[in-house]
Amino acid sequence: MPVDHYENFPVASLLVPAHLRRPIEIIYRFARNADDIADEGVATPEERLAGLGVYRDELDCIAAGGTPRTLLFRELAKVITAHALPIQLFHDLLDAFAQDVVQARYSDYPELADYCRRSANPVGRLVLHLFGRTEAGHLEQSDCICTALQLINFLQDVAVDWQKNRIYLPIVEMKRFDIDEEDIARGECSDGWQKLIDFQVDRARSLMRRGTPLVHALPGRLGWEIRLTVQGGLRILDRIQAVRGDVFRQRPTLGLRDWAVMLGRSVRMKP
Repeated sequence: MPVDHYENFPVASLLVPAHLRRPIEIIYRFARNADDIADEGVATPEERLAGLGVYRDELDCIAAGGTPRTLLFRELAKVITAHALPIQLFHDLLDAFAQDVVQARYSDYPELADYCRRSANPVGRLVLHLFGRTEAGHLEQSDCICTALQLINFLQDVAVDWQKNRIYLPIVEMKRFDIDEEDIARGECSDGWQKLIDFQVDRARSLMRRGTPLVHALPGRLGWEIRLTVQGGLRILDRIQAVRGDVFRQRPTLGLRDWAVMLGRSVRMKP
């Protein structure tokens, strides 16, 4: 289970009811393609933003009741209509992808959290809308889980993001622990770096716990899907702390043995 941005969509999972697998795959394809426009290849920033602008135009066409030009958006229009999905959630994802094109540093946690609100939280909200479970408390708990997953992904990908000249750690918090960009460039796991990462891990774990009641409020398959997603994120945090924050030498990931641990923990989760 990769803890990797919107890849936390339960794409084609056997835990997802059959009638929802196709809608989820279509939404995932929208997110995947849009993120590739913003992040892959050798396009200029202007070309990337223009490509995302085409996606915005297609969403506007759907909102106006028109027929989109591309097959992807014609399929997406059917999903949006059939499940009454808020189109703003798709715009939020595009806004986050566009932000990646133009912004590479975040001054403080509120600024980073606002990015997560648009880059990650729409994923959970769209899934809840597909399942028809949009109570305010559930949406808030989903936001906590999705933001936590996004923060965990940032910790996994410190070295990867540095190669793209991006840092998703709040600058003010780096300074608090006497860490600067040169420390990241060197891949240096100093005492200050370990304390900084522990601080980030504690925040992500706290957010995940705030969202955990959602797994007990949702029925059957969806509840189990979220249990495994939550436990996957927590397991990555365990691995980051096990290597004392050294995410430079090897990106923390999950293997078959971790799945056994995650499944056991999922079964034991209590209200």
